[in-house]
Amino acid sequence: MSIDKVREYFRARGIEERIIEFDESSATVELAAAAAHTEPCRIAKTLSFMLPDGPIVIVMAGDAKIDNKKYKTEFGKKASMLSAEQAEQLTGHAVGGVCPFALNEGVRAYLDVSMKRFETVFPAAGSSNSAIELTIPELEEYSGCEKWVDVCKGWQEAPEDNG
Repeated sequence: MSIDKVREYFRARGIEERIIEFDESSATVELAAAAAHTEPCRIAKTLSFMLPDGPIVIVMAGDAKIDNKKYKTEFGKKASMLSAEQAEQLTGHAVGGVCPFALNEGVRAYLDVSMKRFETVFPAAGSSNSAIELTIPELEEYSGCEKWVDVCKGWQEAPEDNG
């Protein structure tokens, strides 16, 4: 079970006790926010995609959506999400529990700038009823991310300068 892989991953880093297991599902942003008693935007959802050189995951704020133009500019091809079966097979985590921790070998993780506005976020921890609250620097460290990217839309507030 992938939560066990994630638990082992965090045990080696001394923070396994920070994993939260819920009695209810946290498989969607809305369910995760309700379970974690936080706003949906602070759920760090992880989506999986295929690039010519292998699978990737992108972690983004719960209120963000992939911007196809930005994605293509960053990765050189149109966004192609993995099916649920592919996601589980290639990342090692089932949809609803996909996270950037304890990924299968060869899967690269990227973090979207949409999360930088928060002090802490709640990514899944390998199952559809788990999460872990991490600071942004912790998320960066524990995800082993390749780099920060700007590939999302829909999360920015209206410009502050109204004239």
